[in-house]
Formats: sequence, C-alpha cells, structure tokens
Amino acid sequence: MGGPLRVLHVVVNMNRGGAETLIMNLYRNIDRTKVQFDFLTCHEGVFDEEIKAMGGKIHRIAYVTKVGHRLYLKNLDQFFKQHQHYKIVHSHMDKMSGFVLRAAARAAIPVRIAHSHNTSSEGGPLSKAYKWYAGKHILKYATQFYACSETAANWLFDKSSNQSLILKNGIECDRFEFSVPNRKKMREDCHLDHHSFVIGHVGRFNQQKNHLFLLEVFADLVQYVPQAQLLLVGEGTLQTSIEKKIQDLHLVNNVHLLGVREDVHLLMQGFDVFAFPSLHEGLPVTLIEAQCAGIPCLISENITDEVDLEMGLVQKISITNKKIWVKALLQTRKQHQVRKTNEKKISQKGYNIRQTAVTTEKSYLKLGGINS
Repeated sequence: MGGPLRVLHVVVNMNRGGAETLIMNLYRNIDRTKVQFDFLTCHEGVFDEEIKAMGGKIHRIAYVTKVGHRLYLKNLDQFFKQHQHYKIVHSHMDKMSGFVLRAAARAAIPVRIAHSHNTSSEGGPLSKAYKWYAGKHILKYATQFYACSETAANWLFDKSSNQSLILKNGIECDRFEFSVPNRKKMREDCHLDHHSFVIGHVGRFNQQKNHLFLLEVFADLVQYVPQAQLLLVGEGTLQTSIEKKIQDLHLVNNVHLLGVREDVHLLMQGFDVFAFPSLHEGLPVTLIEAQCAGIPCLISENITDEVDLEMGLVQKISITNKKIWVKALLQTRKQHQVRKTNEKKISQKGYNIRQTAVTTEKSYLKLGGINS
C-alpha cells in the first residue's frame, strides 16, 4: 500500500488530558507524509475535528462502563479483525491496554505498544481490581513499552520497565513564551483585575487531581488575600462536587470554572502561580507547559522529581498539611519573579516537541519496517 505509515492510537477520548495533549503535539509536528495517526476512541473529543483536518481517521466503540466486560472485549476483537491492515497499535489506556493489545495480537497486528502515562489507577476498589486484571495481559501481549517517566514505567511494566522507551511529554515552547500583552488581554477576557493574585490549575475534574483539597487551601488563603482568584481549567466526573464545595466555602466570587479550553497557552499568561496537589501523576505535561511559561509551580510531593526542569520554578509540598500550602502561596505572592522562557533549558531536558516528534517518527518507521 502507498501513502504514509498509519499508526492507530487507542484512547478513551481525545479531550485535553496529558496523554491526549502529547499525542496531538506529536501529531502536529511529525512528518505526516511519512506517518499518519488514526484513533480508536469511545467518546467524542475536543480534538476530533482537528484530527480529521490533518487526515486522521476516528473509529469508535463503546467503553466497558457502558456495555459491560463481555461485549467490550467482543467489540475490541471484532474491531481489530476488521482492521488488520494496521501494523502498529499504540495504546494509551494504562492497565486497560492489556485488553486492547490482546485483541490486537489475536488479529496478528505485529507491533503493539503499551504506553504508561500514570503511576496509579483511578476509581474505587472494584474499578482498580478490574484494571489490575486487565493489566495482567500487558507484559504478554505488548511488543514495546513506552512511558512518560521512569516512575510511570516502573508502575505499569514492573520488572520489564528497563525495556521502556521514555518518551518525554514534549511541548511547543514558542506557544508558551511569556508575553505582557497576552497576560493583559487574558486577564481582561477573564474579568480579572491587573493586580489580582491569580492561582491557576489545569486538569480533569477527578479524584487524582485533588481539587477539593486545593479549594480548602484556597479558602484559607482568601482569609489573607480577599481578592485572590482561582482559575480551574477542565471538566470531569467531580464537577458537581467541586461546584458544591465552592458554594459551601463561599468562594463563588473568587473561583472561576473555565471548562475545557483550547487556549491554555494563553490562559497561563495570566497565572501568578500554578498549584498542582495531585494524589499521583505520571509526568504531567501541564507542569512542563507552566515552567515554559515561567510560572512558579507548587506541586504535590507525590509527583516525580523528573518533572522539575531545574529552572527554579518547582516547589514540592506535602498534601497532608494545608497550612504549608497557604504559606507557600503567600511567599510566592511576595516574590514577584520576572517571567521568562528558557527554551534552551527545556530542549536540554528533552521536552521540546520537535525533538520528541523526530524520535517518535523514527521509532514508528523502524517498527513498521520502513527506512527513514
């Protein structure tokens, strides 16, 4: 067959999450005359139209939570039997990749990549047990192991983690370069005063991101800085709980829910500090973006040290003590750091997407048996 090598990426949906953002950053920067991305998803996503515009195909099957275990596995088997022309399947579903790659193996798809983007499964005990069962198939059916960090590789691949390709969550540095005019415009668009102390967070509204803790910290901060503002970018299953918490803590005039946005690179211009108290993470691309934008980052001590680009912007804090977070936020407010972008440092650390795209492209072509 002529044309580019088509790689099938498997995700739940193509909304703006860490894994999905990485995939889109890669997609925009690879040579699409050589490698083209297609997608197997379960729900519509915000990136769908852009994917189609770049020549990607989007396939869809219902997720296990909608159709149940047996039908989900049957649908996976049926899909791959009908699409055996793919040489490479790249699954980004953490432990659930086990089921995906088993179905791909049954259809004799030769290259099956499991990609770890996290360090823990989401959900309650039953959900985690189910994902543990799914994950038992990964080492048997994956032919390649990719991960965003060493800790993410250790979590998903265990003793095989040393075989992993660490594919860093690269970003388009120039998009995040600090700009005073963009900062002013963003604050005007969000109806924020030029002198307001603005705390930002970007992430799905789920338990992992620890929004309820962040809101409690922010409520304490407002006692000292009444005009402080908190911008939450994202959406998810805990939206109702987060909205109720905002009401209960009397923060309606201080907290702004901005939804899923495509202009995060501009929104970040208006942040004074990036707060990220996650319970667990693989290597969050939003923290790379925030450092690129020159934003001081207060993050959970549970996040891997690999995320620190050594630009003097990252401070790790225990999520067992709200007072320490409030103190750190107050100290950050006093510092008035000069915002700047150090693209050289970001490239040296391996987080320039153009470098990542070249590495990924070469990897795909080699796996697909094509000379680059």
